[in-house]
Amino acid sequence: MLKSLRAALVMSVITLTTFGASSAFTAPLKVVASFTVIADFAKNVGGDRIDVTTIVGPDGDAHVYEPSPADAVAMANADIVLVNGLHFEGFLQRLVDASATKASIITLTKGVTPIDFKPEFADADAAEGAGTGGGKTVTDPHAFQSIANARIYVKNIAEAFCAADSDGCVSYQTNAATYTKKLDALEGEVKAAIQSIPAAKRVVITSHDAFGYFEHAYGLTFLAPQGISTDSEPSAADVAKLVTQVKQDKAAAIFVENITNPRLIEQIADETGIKVGGTLYSDALSQPDGPASTYIDMMHNNIRQIKGAILGS
Repeated sequence: MLKSLRAALVMSVITLTTFGASSAFTAPLKVVASFTVIADFAKNVGGDRIDVTTIVGPDGDAHVYEPSPADAVAMANADIVLVNGLHFEGFLQRLVDASATKASIITLTKGVTPIDFKPEFADADAAEGAGTGGGKTVTDPHAFQSIANARIYVKNIAEAFCAADSDGCVSYQTNAATYTKKLDALEGEVKAAIQSIPAAKRVVITSHDAFGYFEHAYGLTFLAPQGISTDSEPSAADVAKLVTQVKQDKAAAIFVENITNPRLIEQIADETGIKVGGTLYSDALSQPDGPASTYIDMMHNNIRQIKGAILGS
């Protein structure tokens, strides 16, 4: 893999030479985003002053993604690389090493208060470097599932763009402020939707533990057979334990995720008698023509699916 990545970089050097050094002053800021949610934030802040390349695309799973030679080329040519951090991108260090990128790598969870927890069902999580499994405490990397944290991501992106392109700083700050107001309105909608659900029915099942920050912020309980990473399969004992708890807690709805195989969720639905309520978008946005092609659309879709499945509306 590393040899193929490095070979691709030779072609990138030729391409850079063709354009010449003078073009660097007029070209948009070259931004690489590790996955689609971050790419959407970057586009809202950067506007037409940036050119965004996304590593893990729509409906992609960053937990198990394997980088390509094209990814290495994008990283090598980048001015800025925007990443989630908290071990979300298991491929990141390998790609940085293979590309030998000189870009500034910006961790967007800087300033976020991480949520640590012990996986309740999964025997072993595969979040890289997190030391998970065996009941050990792990750090949930899905901080973007809280809109308050999304505002922190946006702030960090604006600061990074200003540092790299001071001429565009006013534009970046203005765009960030405009988008933050949209996030404020979105958060009000999400809170109102959750409040409309009776407290006794605010328990749902998803494929893996991607919604801990959403749960903490908005008061909905999520149960999942897999831990924070999709890299490991839950054991039969994990699934049986979850089915028992679901029956006891009377979970109101069950959902598949866009990044995971629905087989396990369908099995749990059969064993509990709970109908699958739809698809939630967890670690990736949808295709451009899908229901969650932006972060705001993702949140609207998820809360609409949850409320509709629980209340039948």
